[in-house]
Amino acid sequence: MSKKIVVIGGGFAGYNFIKYLNHPDCEITLVDRNNYIFFPPLLYQVATGFLEPSNISYPYRKMIRNRKNLSFKMGELVKIIPETKEVVLSTGTLNYDELIIATGTETNYFGMENVKTNAIPMKTINDAIEMRNFLLKQMEKATNMLDNPEELRRTLNIVVVGGGPTGVEISGMLAEMVASVFLKDYPEIRNSGISIEIYLVDGANQVLSPMSTQSQKHTYKDLESLGVHIVLGSYVKDYVDHKVILANGNEIVTDNLIWAAGINGSIHEGLPAEVYGPGRRLITDAFNQVIGLSSVYAIGDTCIQTTEAAFPKGHPQVAQVALQQGKNLADNFKRMVSGKTLVPFKYKDRGSMAVIGRNKAVADLPPNLHFKGFIAYFIWGFIHLISLVHYRNRFTTFYNWVVAYFTRDQALRMIIRPETKR
Repeated sequence: MSKKIVVIGGGFAGYNFIKYLNHPDCEITLVDRNNYIFFPPLLYQVATGFLEPSNISYPYRKMIRNRKNLSFKMGELVKIIPETKEVVLSTGTLNYDELIIATGTETNYFGMENVKTNAIPMKTINDAIEMRNFLLKQMEKATNMLDNPEELRRTLNIVVVGGGPTGVEISGMLAEMVASVFLKDYPEIRNSGISIEIYLVDGANQVLSPMSTQSQKHTYKDLESLGVHIVLGSYVKDYVDHKVILANGNEIVTDNLIWAAGINGSIHEGLPAEVYGPGRRLITDAFNQVIGLSSVYAIGDTCIQTTEAAFPKGHPQVAQVALQQGKNLADNFKRMVSGKTLVPFKYKDRGSMAVIGRNKAVADLPPNLHFKGFIAYFIWGFIHLISLVHYRNRFTTFYNWVVAYFTRDQALRMIIRPETKR
């Protein structure tokens, strides 16, 4: 008899699980709140107008149309009932023999309600589109307040919180856009005497904390050369009266607060409190089964696995962990169906990288290789291109990158805000 497998979440982990579990005895239902998969590392390029949403996303149903034992259901997870092996969705109820939770993470505002209400997050396609529209509207707004320097400065200042890859990449991209795009498109602002200032804020004492010291130093230097004001060693405490309040008492006046500072797992109704670890991540064993629950597994950012000696506090919440856990669990399910011994998950570090700007990037690759500048920029581009799920995404993204590289410009600066009536 076929096993009914329900996968909640079609991100890196869930996608790789269904990709590698192509077995006639496994009947899989993929559930996601969106009807498309997207590539989170390039969200910031959608947010800054260098790529369209369709460049980094692809419909699930088109992706799985030739898989006989795989179906898709769009919906939000509402509740899990382990006792009866059911999941309640916003669009119905599904029964399962095995449940895979791959829901990823959500933005962590560390309990700051003012930040949550006013900041621009960077987690979804919707966030990226909202950010693009908001920043373009701010530029248009600025052209109408040239006689009010204080309000103009507040409208033009941009604060990015979070010194990880997302924060670094969006800060660098915005800084380059100031020189190559904004000051050309908005001569009124260029002639006003008020400059567009980009601030990058992080509570750590360095940017790109998970990467090598060399990469941190190169990144800091490159960001400074682009004109980014880097504020380290002080956390954001609040956001009040158009001011970002820092823990050291300093304040930055801005109407544009971009939040890339933290993530949390999600709390799922129906699961006991004891299955959650630090960061609300589901605690799993070496085979990604959630502790204390039969037939429930968690993979990717939403889980924490402390069984591997090299990672006693859990694996880093990066794409490679999610991809490898998805594949390992899929292989184990095939072993399970065949009555073979399961293989515990072991993470293989493929390295990390970040792009700061045109010909400015850093890459740390195993065993101890470090690259910077154009070589790292090329490696970053190649890896990200081949990681996109479909050749169509790769072609259109490559085309947009080539045009942007040689022209130092992009043409996707339209403010489009669809009105939802139903």
